Order: sequence, then structure tokens, then C-alpha cells
Amino acid sequence: MAVPNPPTSRDVARLAGVSQATVSYALTGRGTIAAATRERVLRVAESIGYRPNLAARSMRTRRSGRLAVVTGATLDNQLRLLAGAGEVAEAAGFVMETHTVDGTVEERTARVCDLAGSRQYEGILTLVPVLPEALSEPSDDAPAGQDDGATPVVAEATFDEQMRTLGDLADASTVEVFVEALVAAGYRRFVHVAGPEQFASARARRDVYVTSVARAAADPATPDVVSLGVLGGSWSGDDARRAVAEIPADALPVAVVAANDFLAAGVLRGAAERGWSVPGDLVVTGWDNVEMGAFMMPSLTTVAVDFPEAGRAVMRRLVAAIRGEPRPGPGRPIHRIVWRESSGDLPGVAPGPAPGPPR
Repeated sequence: MAVPNPPTSRDVARLAGVSQATVSYALTGRGTIAAATRERVLRVAESIGYRPNLAARSMRTRRSGRLAVVTGATLDNQLRLLAGAGEVAEAAGFVMETHTVDGTVEERTARVCDLAGSRQYEGILTLVPVLPEALSEPSDDAPAGQDDGATPVVAEATFDEQMRTLGDLADASTVEVFVEALVAAGYRRFVHVAGPEQFASARARRDVYVTSVARAAADPATPDVVSLGVLGGSWSGDDARRAVAEIPADALPVAVVAANDFLAAGVLRGAAERGWSVPGDLVVTGWDNVEMGAFMMPSLTTVAVDFPEAGRAVMRRLVAAIRGEPRPGPGRPIHRIVWRESSGDLPGVAPGPAPGPPR
């Protein structure tokens, strides 16, 4: 059976109604072409599955079409972030290679500098902390198209030195939405089951919880709102189960805001051991939208974190830096509340769909 020939830049040019030179400019980001033309070319290239011949392009332009991504320990969340980054890299005509780097911040910085100095890559994205000397992302006020010959190195403040989440991934603003919705539903007593203090995400969720409950208590319409405390302090579901034992029985009903889904699962277990209903005696919220949460009894209200979108956003920054384009503005929010059964019936809130039948 004959194998069909792969699509070529000539095919893209014909279907997009432009010259092959315009196709090249659109795919590499070089030259001056209208944004609408570039979008049309990229759309056609994607629709027919066209991928630039990187080896040929490298020989012609001395551009490799390769990007290096520097990671620490491989984590599930990091893999999801890399998946999103890879989508943007491929659409822009680049291939992405990952390099796992351990050691001190000085050792990681040296490795990133080595990669940048090798000239094998058009750009480097580091997901681990490095010293500022390794970075070379154009500033927001740099002239468009400026190219000083340096390999762009973009750092994403997503993980700290122990690969704990930072930046947008540690944003806890949706905790305020939880508290406001539960206060509106009539809940007046709250508990937070916290994660470990050394995690920025855990600290942020605790701080927003404390601030949100205090704000509700200061509202003349809800002066009886009170926090019964911040309990726990680890990512252990068993610690969360034991924390439920500290909730006074005469305080029910109580709204429990857990720092992640595993802690929320521990709270559900602790409630069952005390003979308490959820929702009813307790309502419970989690964070991370782990798959098992949809299948719990009750299903777990949580926060879904769009790691692929975080990856897409940072890769757009790197591609813009390579092309000498202005730094992209903020992307869409990466956190979304998934309302389910564990938070009960809340005014104006539609619960998420129930799990489907077994396949």
C-alpha cells in the first residue's frame, strides 16, 4: 500500500492563499505580516497536519527548532503542565526536549547556562528555581523584534526548590468563594483542615480562609460567623480524620474547608466514625479535583487546577521571547470550582454531574 506524502509548506501556501515565504514567516515568527494572515496560515498548517522540517530549516536559517525544558523531580502535576507547554511548542513549529536537573540552585543555574551556551536550543524554559544570572527574557518594555543574540531563558515560578507549587498554582482566592457561598447558605461555624506550613499553597489557603471568615464575621448581616480553628497541618488523610474528633458536637452544623482532596477524604471518614452526615452535620470542600472525588459518597466539592493551561501560558511567553514579540498578557484563570454533593444545596449553585455508569 502506498504511503501518502506528508503535507508540505507549498500545500499550506496554496490552501492559505499566500506565498511560501509568508508561510515561513508565519511559522517562525520572523518578518512583518498581518496578524490575521499569520493566524490563517497557522490554522491551515494545523488542519492538514503540516510540521516544518526542522533539520532543513536548521541548515537554511541556523535555527534548530528545538526548545529545552528544565524540570526537577518528575511529578504528575508537572507532567500535565508539560503537556500543555508541548501543545503550544508544537503549534509554533518547535520540538520540546526535557532535562531533569537535581542539586543546589547554583548547580541548576550552571546547567541552564550550559544549555543556553550550547546554542543547540532556540529557547529554554526552566520550571525549577535558578539564579537571575541565568535568565534572559526580554522585559515588557523591550522593543518588539529586538534580538541581542542571546538564547531566551524563561523561568516559571511554578515550583520551589522542593517542587512545591508557587505562583498561580498556589493562588487560593477560590477559598473566599467557598466561604461566601456557605455563609449565604446559612452556615455560621467553620473549620479549616490545613496542609503543611512549608507549602506556599497550604499557607495561602489557610490565610484566605482566616481572612474570609473574619470578613464575614465583621459583616453586620452575619455577626455570628465564627472559625472554630485551623486544624491538621499535614497532607495526611489520617491526620484529617483525627482532626474531626476536635470539632465539638454541640457546634453542628459546621462547614469544613480542607486544603486538598485527600484531607477532605479524611474528613469524610472522620465524620462517618462520629455518626455525622455529610452534607448535613458537616459540609466539606477539597482542592485538586482528584478523580476519586467524583466517586465518593458523597461526591466531593473541590477546585480543579488546569495544569495544562499553566503550561500553555508559560510556553507562549518563551515563544514570544524567541520571536522578539511582546510578552503575552495573562491567560485565562487556571482554577475552577467543581460543586458536588459534599457542600450540600447552595443558593445559586448548580452541582456538577454525577459519575456515569461503569464502562
